[in-house]
Amino acid sequence: MKRNFLLIVLLITGVLPVFAQNYFWVGFTDKKNSPYSISKPQEYLSERAIERRDRQQIAIDSLDLPVNKNYIKEVTDLGVEFVHSSKWLNGITVKVAIDSFEYKVKQLPFVKEVQLTKSTGTKSAFNKWETEMDSESEPIDSAYFGLSVSQVSTLNGQFLHNHGYRGQGMHIAILDGGFLNVDIYPAFDSLRANGQILGTKDFVDPNSRFYSTHYHGMSVLSCMGGNIPGQLIGTAPEASYWLLRSEDTDSEYLIEEDNWVVAAEFADSVGCDVINSSLGYTTFDDPAMSHTYSDLDGKTTRVTRGANIAATRGMLVFASAGNEGNKPWKYIGAPSDGENVIGVGAMNKDTVAAPFTSFGPAFGGQTKPNVSAIGWNTYMQISNGTLGYANGTSFSSPVMAGMAACFWQSVRHVPAAEIKKTIEKFSHLYANPDVRLGYGVPDFEKAWRFYCPLAVSDFKENGSWTVYPNPVTEKLVIQKISRSFSDKTEIGIFSIDGKLLLKKVVQGENRVELVGLNQLPVGLLILKINSEGETETFKLSKIQ
Repeated sequence: MKRNFLLIVLLITGVLPVFAQNYFWVGFTDKKNSPYSISKPQEYLSERAIERRDRQQIAIDSLDLPVNKNYIKEVTDLGVEFVHSSKWLNGITVKVAIDSFEYKVKQLPFVKEVQLTKSTGTKSAFNKWETEMDSESEPIDSAYFGLSVSQVSTLNGQFLHNHGYRGQGMHIAILDGGFLNVDIYPAFDSLRANGQILGTKDFVDPNSRFYSTHYHGMSVLSCMGGNIPGQLIGTAPEASYWLLRSEDTDSEYLIEEDNWVVAAEFADSVGCDVINSSLGYTTFDDPAMSHTYSDLDGKTTRVTRGANIAATRGMLVFASAGNEGNKPWKYIGAPSDGENVIGVGAMNKDTVAAPFTSFGPAFGGQTKPNVSAIGWNTYMQISNGTLGYANGTSFSSPVMAGMAACFWQSVRHVPAAEIKKTIEKFSHLYANPDVRLGYGVPDFEKAWRFYCPLAVSDFKENGSWTVYPNPVTEKLVIQKISRSFSDKTEIGIFSIDGKLLLKKVVQGENRVELVGLNQLPVGLLILKINSEGETETFKLSKIQ
């Protein structure tokens, strides 16, 4: 009787009870009766995503098929709100404000698993990036790279930059917690002016003011895409970027792993080549959700499973190892433990491991982190709008990811999985990996020469021209090293027995693009450039 009286009072006053809104992961058993087909991937993947798979001979499979819409409807018909779906893990996240949801949804025959991933309440005091504080360092004299010079030079990345590989044509997705003022800060002037920011998407709050969110992803972007000559040059200043917010910086719950996977699926679907994730997951505000070290075996957590799948779609996936090295947790976080993921540790310009960089290996013994870059005194655009130094594997990861994008640009015919192995192979500790630096610091010039042994003459100091990429498929760029213009330049490509295969004459140009080279025979070819009374000869490796 008292309960009925209370309900009448609440109805009269207009005050109704409000259930706490919780978030759940609901995993499905199958994708039966899907309206989508593996034979028609253009219905759920972009042309660029399909081309990336074709280039690497990666087949479309059932993981690529979207989640069954009928299953989604039956779950939401229980009175819950759909948040997002993961095709790779075959499930959905829903917002719940009803009693007995877990019991009800488990009665559906196609539901395999149900897990609470976020409980609403007060904001957490958890600060994922508390160790990533601004820091100070001795200035480094550089005319072009400015104070970011060591971030490039420790990787021998200037070799790639100086010869035209700065990320052009590469699409990089950044999964992070916010991109404060990317629309106005000076480090991103060229990205904005040249249309290199391909788009944004918020998986935490689709209604957010995107460029008014957390600063962290903005600083991460500056490590790759920053471009202020003489001050800050990122490792991939001419790449193009998708900015994806997957991290809720107000709390730490398991839902963020599911946000991450959905964001990675989006990056795949729009055709990204590289994913950088300066995020890591170990413990949560709800201890029941927290991982143990044994979970970090390279294949167990949902975020790691998603990251591994992303790599099998033909993308390079980079993840910061974590800043737990001098804390009780000590070890790497997910998804940097992933078997297919490139986990990145932090060091200084002298290749000394940062005191905070998380320890490997992954549980079970796999070498982690995989490689390391400067994350101890990294120069970047910081939160107050100025340029400065900060610490964290959050910054070593994009430094590495950007440089790897430039490397992959130079040898586009090589599959992502092989690029990963090559980066590791040409790192300075490859023969004796370390629990803090992994395989160590890659040398990207040596890695490039591994694929291009015939092109050593391309970059001679006393030459007037450079040519790239080599090996060549469809297009070749011929670039004059100096900025002067020649009155007349004659270009010829010959077979090894001296037969002229292609000829082009240009006037007053210092950069020439030859296209349609897929029509040339595969194998060793000779390129001759005649300008200003001098002839330079290059060996080209023509591949399919």
